[in-house]
Amino acid sequence: MASERELLMHLENLSVNYRTRRGWVSAVDDVTMDIYKGEVLGLVGESGSGKSTLGKALMRLNPRSARVTGKLMFLGEDLMTYSNAQMRRIRGDRISMVFQDPMTSLNPIQRIVNHITETIRTHQPQTPESEAVNRAKELVDVLGISDNRLDDYPHQLSGGMRQRIMIALGLALNADLIIADEATTSLDVIVEAQFMALLKDLCREFNLTILLITHNIGLVAQLADRVAVMYAGRLAEVGPVETIFKDPQHPYTRGLLGAVPTILLDDHEELYRMEGSPPDLIAPPPGCRFHPRCKHAMDVCKIETPVFKPIENGNATSCWLYDDIPAEFTGELLVSAQEVVGT
Repeated sequence: MASERELLMHLENLSVNYRTRRGWVSAVDDVTMDIYKGEVLGLVGESGSGKSTLGKALMRLNPRSARVTGKLMFLGEDLMTYSNAQMRRIRGDRISMVFQDPMTSLNPIQRIVNHITETIRTHQPQTPESEAVNRAKELVDVLGISDNRLDDYPHQLSGGMRQRIMIALGLALNADLIIADEATTSLDVIVEAQFMALLKDLCREFNLTILLITHNIGLVAQLADRVAVMYAGRLAEVGPVETIFKDPQHPYTRGLLGAVPTILLDDHEELYRMEGSPPDLIAPPPGCRFHPRCKHAMDVCKIETPVFKPIENGNATSCWLYDDIPAEFTGELLVSAQEVVGT
C-alpha cells in the first residue's frame, strides 16, 4: 500500500436498495469507507452480503430499479452528481471493472484485438488504429499472452487467458481504480495461482489500486493490503490484512476466518461452523444484523445499530462489544473484547 495513503475514493453513507415485488431489498446499507491510491483492498463476505452491489455502485452500474443514496467522492468529486454522459467517460477511463465470468463480458463474435482497440478508441477517439493495436500487443505481452492470439475469438482461448484479457481491458486506459469482482471464480487452482502471481507483478509495475471482491480468503491474504468485511449489506470490520487475520474483533469476522480450512488443523480439529443464515434483506432484523447468529449478542444488539468506528487494535468495526452502551442497557454484563478474541 502506498506509504502516504493518498485518498482515491471516499464512500460516505452509501446505500443501495432494489425494488422487488415483495418490497425494497436493502442490499448495501449506510457504508462509509476509504480506498487509497496504490492499495489492494479485499472485500469479503458471504453470498448476498452486498459485495458486488457495492462494486457496481462505485461505477453507478446498478439497474434502474435501484435506489442509490450517499456520496461517491472520487478524487474530490461526487460521482453521484454526474450525468450519465459524464459517467460514461469515467467508466473504463478512470474506473474499470473485471467481471466474474469473461464469457459473459466478451463479445463471442469479436476478435480479441477489437475488444481492446475499441475500448481505447471509444475513450480516446484521437488515437490512431495502428497505435491502439500496438498498445493491445504491449498489454497482452505484459500479461503473458502471445500477440498472435489477438486475432482469436474468446472461445478459442482458455479460461485463464480470457481472464487475462479482461485485465487487459481494465489496464488499457490506465484506470485509477480497478474493481475485480470474483475474478478467479471460474479458474482452476493452478491457473488461479498464476493469476495471483500476475496481479502481484502488475500491482508492483503499474502501482494499481484494486478493489478485490472475492469469497476466496486465501486470495485476500496473499494480495490485499487491507480487508473490508461485509455482512448483510453493512460493514462489519475493516483493517490491515495482518490485523484482520491475526486479531479479528467482530464476531462475524472471527466466524468467517474460523470456517476457512488450513494445513494447521490436526486430525481431530473441526472447522468452525457458523449457525444460522444471513437475514432476509427485505425485512432485516433491527439493531445489529448479525445478532441472530451471534453468541455474544446482548439486548442492545437486538434494538440499536452499533456505530462503525475505529477501535484499539487499529481496525474499525460496528459492534456493541467496543462501543458505549446506551444508559437503558447499562445493566447488562458486557463481554470484554479479550473474551471474544479468545473464543
